[in-house]
Order: sequence, then structure tokens, then C-alpha cells
Amino acid sequence: MIKTDILIIGAGPTGLFAVFEAGLLQLKCHLIDALPQAGGQCAEIYPKKPIYDIPGFPEVLAGDLVDNLMEQIKPFQPGFTLGERAETIEKLEDGSFIVTTNKGTKHHAPIVAIAGGLGSFEPRKPLLENLEKYEDNGVAYMIKEPEIYRGKKVLIAGGGDSALDWSIFLADVAKEVTLVHRRNEFRGALDSVEKVQQLKNEGKINLMTPAEVVALKGKDQLEKVTVKNTTTSKETDVVVDNFIPLFGLSPKLGPIAKWGLEIEKNAIKVNNSLDYQTNIPGIYAIGDVNTYPGKLKLILCGFHEATLMCQSAYQKIYPDKKYVMKYTTVGGVTGFDGSKKEAPKAVVKAID
Repeated sequence: MIKTDILIIGAGPTGLFAVFEAGLLQLKCHLIDALPQAGGQCAEIYPKKPIYDIPGFPEVLAGDLVDNLMEQIKPFQPGFTLGERAETIEKLEDGSFIVTTNKGTKHHAPIVAIAGGLGSFEPRKPLLENLEKYEDNGVAYMIKEPEIYRGKKVLIAGGGDSALDWSIFLADVAKEVTLVHRRNEFRGALDSVEKVQQLKNEGKINLMTPAEVVALKGKDQLEKVTVKNTTTSKETDVVVDNFIPLFGLSPKLGPIAKWGLEIEKNAIKVNNSLDYQTNIPGIYAIGDVNTYPGKLKLILCGFHEATLMCQSAYQKIYPDKKYVMKYTTVGGVTGFDGSKKEAPKAVVKAID
């Protein structure tokens, strides 16, 4: 039985930052994640994708953000159960919980924080004949290592941020980049749309809209894709090495959906006016997995939710103690390993 103060389900950025906030309160954390490594989608799906909305970082690669978070929480020595899915939960008479994974590993904690991002997820695949034949033979649904595409002819399909961002990124890597979208308008950030248009004008991206991929061709390896103009119905064969449909993820809560939590549109409802607690006292949901009026699915919002969750968790674990918050600029950071990052001492200089 693994015992901890806060059991965090999900080791993505929000779950990792919760470890830091809990550590400031001298609360121990253990994390469960179905993926074989910490980092969630940032590590598994797009480690080389740049992120632009993390405060203090004009640009940071998703994988580097995870590395920085892991370094930040190192003094607090969190435990990890990786490659296992949280399967069942049992509430004991004292209000604490036992969470058991699909491999039978049991965890005991007074507080459970669900930080599962989108939950378990699968890529949304296009309905194309022989699609499975070309999977790993030219067709991929996510980009983990951009260098694979250096000098290659790549066709990306999609109209959201991922399709736009990767088209921009690969324009300096691939030999040829073609972006196909079924509409003339894109759903992504305006700045990215303008950048794609600029790269098209410079001849660095082939833009095909309104259009969609309707067929894949090649003996064993993908060699061509057929693109159909949705206005004229004209079909064009495009020679490619790689086809990457980026149509988003189909999220699933998995076994957590059967835990008696209040669910709305495949997300967990929480009380955002206080501490992001669910309808079950002692169980919180933070990050993309939760929902409430005005919810924004941003990493920085998950960081904020994790901070308030930890404050509430401390009061639940120690109801008779009064916690006085100290800024890290004043109190520094003391790790469970005895390490101490001292806050700088103030220097007062007398003025004659």
C-alpha cells in the first residue's frame, strides 16, 4: 500500500505543478499516470511543439516545460506509479480513499486530485480506405520528433492550432510542406493563420483549401495522397512521404467516469468559487479534466487551480492548524531532502 498526503491522478504539467505547491505546504504527493513517463500530452504527443503562453517564457518547447517542472519538484521527492491506470476508488470510514490501478497497485490518501488532462485520449482518424495499412508506413497522428521529417515531403490535414503550428515549424525542416483544410477559414490563432499565409506567399508552404484528403496510394509505403477540392470536386494527386492528419483528440474519462463524480460533457464538474472540489468531499479535479462556468483549457489556468486545491487540501488534512501563506521570495523553498533555497535577505541602506 502506497501512502501519501495527496494522490494525484495524472502526471501532466498541472499535476506536476501541484506537487510543488503541495511541497511548499510540506504535503507529500504521489502521482499515477497511464503513460510510461511523466509529462502527459506535452511529453507523449508534442514534446517538440513550442508553447507561447507560459508566463516568463516567450517560447518554451513542451518537453522542456516538463523537464523544468520535474526539476522544480525534485526537492519534494514525489512518488510515481507510471504505466498504470487508476481503476477503482474506495472511500473509507475516516473519509480517506484507496485508489487501485489496473495492475492492482493500491494507494491510500486523505486527498485525491484528478489532474488527468483530457483523460485517456485517442486521435481522431479520417475515414479513409486502407488507412491502417499506412500507419507507421507514412501516416502518423502526432509529431514527437520533427527531425524524422527533415528533407521529406509532408502533407498535414487540419484547421486548428496543431495543424497550423506544425506546418509553420516543419517549413524549416521538411523539403516540402502541404497544408490541407476543408474550409478557407482556420480555427487557430490569428497570428498563426497570418504566418501560414506569409509562408505560402514565400513558397514555403503549399496551401490547399477548401479541400480534403480522399485517398491514400502506395504499394507498401505511402507514396501519394489524393486531395479533392470541396468546391469544384477536382481531385489532385500529391506526392508525399508522410501524411499527418491533425484532427484533435477524442477524450475519454475512462474508469474515473464510474466513480460517482458529477460529469458534464465528458469533464468533471467542480466548485470553482472556492477550491475546485468535486461533488465528493476530498476529491478535487484540476486542469483540462474539469469544467465550470468560464473554464479555459490552458496550462496556466491549471497551475492556478492546483495552487488553490493544495491550500484547501492542507486545511482538510490539518483542520486544527492555521496556515499562514508566505511568499517564496520571503520564505524560500525547503525540500523534503533537507535542501533549502533561501530567500534573499533585504538590504537596508541608511541615507544621510
